[in-house]
Amino acid sequence: MDSILKEITSQDYSKIQNDIETFLAKHLQQSKGFVFGLSGGIDSAVIAHVCAKSFKEKSLALIMPDSKISPKEETEDALYTVDKLGIDYKLIDINMIHSQFGAVLEQDQRALGNLRARIRANLLYYYANMKNYLVLGSSDKSEYLIGYFTKFGDGSSDIMPIASLYKTQVRQLAKYLDVKESIISKKSSPHLWKNHLAEDELGIPYEQIDCILYCIVDKKMSVSETQTTTNISADKIQKINQLHINSEHKRSTPSKL
Repeated sequence: MDSILKEITSQDYSKIQNDIETFLAKHLQQSKGFVFGLSGGIDSAVIAHVCAKSFKEKSLALIMPDSKISPKEETEDALYTVDKLGIDYKLIDINMIHSQFGAVLEQDQRALGNLRARIRANLLYYYANMKNYLVLGSSDKSEYLIGYFTKFGDGSSDIMPIASLYKTQVRQLAKYLDVKESIISKKSSPHLWKNHLAEDELGIPYEQIDCILYCIVDKKMSVSETQTTTNISADKIQKINQLHINSEHKRSTPSKL
C-alpha cells in the first residue's frame, strides 16, 4: 500500500494551486465572486487559503455551526482561518433554524443530521443569490467518489475546486499552503450529529480509501487486482467499491423519462 500512497501524494502542489486558481478565475467571468462554507476542517480551509491568495476581495466565507452539536474548537479554527487570511465572513449559528424544523418533524438522527447540511446549503445559496456569487463546494475526490456527502446539502455547489484531489493529496496541499497544523491533523467530520467522525462512520482510514479508489477508478483495476496491489483486505475493498457504485445517483443529474 505504501508505494501506491506515495504515487498518489507525490505531486507538484505549486502547480495544483495554480491550476485551482486558474479554474476559479475562469468562472469569475460568470459571477462577481465566491461564497463557501468554512467548517474548521481541512477541505474548506484549503479553499479559503486558495481564495485568499488571488480572490480575497471577491470571497465570502460562511461559518455555520450548530451550537447544539458542533465542537467549539471547530468554530474557533474557522475563525482563526478567516482572521489569518483577512477574508470577509459571516458567523451564523444554525441551531435555531434546525430546531424549528425538528419541532415539527419525526425524530431520526441521520435525517436530522443531513438536514443540517441542507440548511447550510440554503444559506450559501441565499448569499450567492444576493451577491451574484458562485457557491464553491468543498468535497474532495475521496468523499465525492464514495458519496460521502449530503445530496442537496454539502454536495450542492456551482463549482468544485478540489474534487480532483484525494483526501491525502488535500492534506499535502494544505501543508504547502501553510494551513494550521492542528487543522491538517484533526479527524475529518461533517458534524451532522454529536461526536460524528468520518473514519468512524466509514470504518476505514482515508489512506486506505484513497489507495482503493485510486486502483479501482484511476487504474481500472479489479477488486482482486486491487487487493494484490495494496494488500488491503478484500472486505474493505468490496465496501469502498460498493459505496462508489451505490452513490452514482449523487453524482448524476436526476433521471428523466
